[in-house]
Amino acid sequence: MADTSSETYSFQAEIQQLLNILVHSLYTNREIFLRELISNASDALHRLQFEMLTRSDVLDADVELGVHIHADKDTGTLTITDTGIGMNRDELIQNLGTIAQSGAASFLQRLQETQDVPALDVIGQFGVGFYSVFMVADKVTVTSRSFRPDDEGWAWMSDGSSTYHIQPDDKTTRGTTITISLKEDAHEFLEPYRLRQIVKKHSDFIAFPITIGDEVANQQTAIWRRPARDVPDDDYNAFYKQLTLDFHDPLLHLHIASDAPVQFYSVLFIPEKADRGILSLRTDHGLKLYARKVLIQDYNKDFLPNYLRFMDGVVDSEDLPLNVARESIQTTRTIKRIGMSIKGKILGELERLANDEPDRYLAFWQEFGVFVKEGIATEAGDAERLSHLLRFHSSLSDGETPTVALNDYVSRMKDDQEHIYYVLADNVRSAAHSPHLDTFHARDYEVLYLTDTVDSFLLMNLSEYDNKPLRNVDDAGLELPDIEPGDESAAPRLEEEPFEAVRRRFADVLGERVTGVRESHMLTENPVRLVTPEGQLDRNVQRVYRMLDQDFEVPKKNLELNRRHPLIHNLSVLLQTDAEAEIIDQTIEQLYENALLVDGIHPNPAAMVARIHKLMELATRRSE
Repeated sequence: MADTSSETYSFQAEIQQLLNILVHSLYTNREIFLRELISNASDALHRLQFEMLTRSDVLDADVELGVHIHADKDTGTLTITDTGIGMNRDELIQNLGTIAQSGAASFLQRLQETQDVPALDVIGQFGVGFYSVFMVADKVTVTSRSFRPDDEGWAWMSDGSSTYHIQPDDKTTRGTTITISLKEDAHEFLEPYRLRQIVKKHSDFIAFPITIGDEVANQQTAIWRRPARDVPDDDYNAFYKQLTLDFHDPLLHLHIASDAPVQFYSVLFIPEKADRGILSLRTDHGLKLYARKVLIQDYNKDFLPNYLRFMDGVVDSEDLPLNVARESIQTTRTIKRIGMSIKGKILGELERLANDEPDRYLAFWQEFGVFVKEGIATEAGDAERLSHLLRFHSSLSDGETPTVALNDYVSRMKDDQEHIYYVLADNVRSAAHSPHLDTFHARDYEVLYLTDTVDSFLLMNLSEYDNKPLRNVDDAGLELPDIEPGDESAAPRLEEEPFEAVRRRFADVLGERVTGVRESHMLTENPVRLVTPEGQLDRNVQRVYRMLDQDFEVPKKNLELNRRHPLIHNLSVLLQTDAEAEIIDQTIEQLYENALLVDGIHPNPAAMVARIHKLMELATRRSE
């Protein structure tokens, strides 16, 4: 029977303060305590593995390495036992009585001093994380026996107050047992299903078996640490569904293992759909972060730029420095290096998909293309590379090629074409019917349709592609010579004097709402169009202001008239025969608002209905 005399020690003065911080501040989820204790047990098991490589006199050398969790509802206690390296009296005092002193830190220091052994999977043996147990415990007893055959068993006891007690114990087996007397409001942690849930969430890929009762609760082998060639697609799909609760297989997976300049492992996924529904397990964006197979963060946002936030997956690093809480990490050069490597791999895989599997890439683009555009708008350094991934509808799109890459556009440019032309619109149908396209159709110039809100921002970082400037088709500075209509039945150009009368009437009716009214050299099919004066805020930005409802005012633009169009001819006749006819001014107002609508800058399209009704009334009025 061991000596039961107890020794009482006072914690360091700062421990009480740290306990309060740990319990009430750094740890926001009480279930974290189990993760920390399992992590410590895993560290102890790894340390024993190292010792067994270098010495044969290890207590219970044949005992299986593992962690066992037992819940006793009758006594309200939870017990976590490992068969790891264990501790003697001095180590219990050193590791549990002084937060600043970590057993793992001492162990790593010894490894560095010898410089002849590899770094092992070690994270803070009984460091700060151990004290998170007092979130759920009224009292904690740690019973341990060292791996050294000559050492004896010892017990450490504390209720989280200012003192702890040490006494001999008759423990005969190697390892550590932590017995937790749970608080009344923490008895949920006595339920086996709850314990399995926590292990599955936080410690599923610990390298040693974690048993709850007689059942092994963790996978032990992390999928991202297996060679990619040995992992079938079914395993990736199953892991993705466990990670996200998505019902669908992912669109794409990416398996990364890197040794230099930083050692890390990662498995990443692109979901099939951008919106995965209300049942999705992921409530925020970010990658799951593991340090040496232990989950540190559910949503780490430091690895990837924001435009890649649709990615799901995990990152596990050997070289990651952790801060005091282990729930958060410091943004260091290591993080940046890992992030740059991961981003490069993702973009490389998207480029491969775009080149080799266009149908799959189209599926990606339809769901996540807006994120690529956002990347160009927000990350100037990535804009050039991302530009090759862009896809647009265009005036030459058809059912087989509903989207166009910029390099395809450039390859189809006409010999006399200097610019890549685009039109901004609210949707593809509006873009296709834009009056700005008249002259481009006549010249057989392709025009890209930019219909997403983010396109207006994208253009700020995408001014050219392949040394070809991008040009808005409503740019007032565009100078393309007239093209005479090939159809002999086309209406002639209105003579100068009657056209001037029409132009003046437009200017009088619209007043200060336009900066001027002039003849168009671009229109062939439509009666009017609005063009942005040089130096004015780009129309793409104006569209954004309207969509965001941020003090939007209808911009003043130049109105151009097509002097061949029948409507302009008819207005000229009316001005000569009945200049006071009500339908003249109503038609001018409607043509102006039609142009606003097509350009996506009409502040209130529904307001046009009353005028349309009036025009219909005037058009159907019988002569008296």
